Amino acid sequence: MKFTLTLIDWQARAPGLSDADEWQAWSRRSDAIDPAAPLAKLTDLPMMTARRLNSGSRLAVDLGLMMLRKHRIDAVVYSSRHGELERNFRILQALAAEQPVSPTDFAMSVHNSAVGNLTIAARQPVVSSSVSAGMDTFQQSLCDVLSLLHAGYSRVLLVDFDGLLPDFYHAGLPPQMPVWPYALALVIEAGITLSCETHVNRTPEEPALPQSLQFLRHYLRDERQFTLPGERLLWQWTRQ
Repeated sequence: MKFTLTLIDWQARAPGLSDADEWQAWSRRSDAIDPAAPLAKLTDLPMMTARRLNSGSRLAVDLGLMMLRKHRIDAVVYSSRHGELERNFRILQALAAEQPVSPTDFAMSVHNSAVGNLTIAARQPVVSSSVSAGMDTFQQSLCDVLSLLHAGYSRVLLVDFDGLLPDFYHAGLPPQMPVWPYALALVIEAGITLSCETHVNRTPEEPALPQSLQFLRHYLRDERQFTLPGERLLWQWTRQ
């Protein structure tokens, strides 16, 4: 598989990292993201909406609103490996304790909750989709972006995110798997400034960073070539 695209703009949030200078400095260091560091204050998300969202969805919707304010966006793709796991865990706890399930938790427990709340908060009936594909969630969401560009949508917003993973699940996860909230927003157009092709990955291993933040680190380093590992594929990027 081969494809090309052009990246117009980006914004990201993670514990201790918010503005472009902080991310640029992080990209040139080898240290990991500190999950105990504070998250930046929300800038565009209304407080009433923020209260209804989990940690990752708040970041994702806030960044989405920021990008919709800055750019003319024709379509939106949201991607999340774990989706509304925080909320679904609360539902399971309530059921196990034979307690009533929160109506808000029930209504907001679907995977497209974040992108749905984005369109509601922005009051824009923009074409949207929601993607989850395990370790390759970010890369597979780019396939959705490419489909939209091919269908005639000129500028697509991609937001990759995840929320805080409940402690209950940590024992069953690879020790290096990220469990903290983050979000990365990319504004993408058709073009040739970035190209990607796939190769077989014969030694898959859970990375210490989500694919999207691996991409951002290499991109901010201005690396001409870099590779993102996936579950079955290696995604080799080249920058023109």
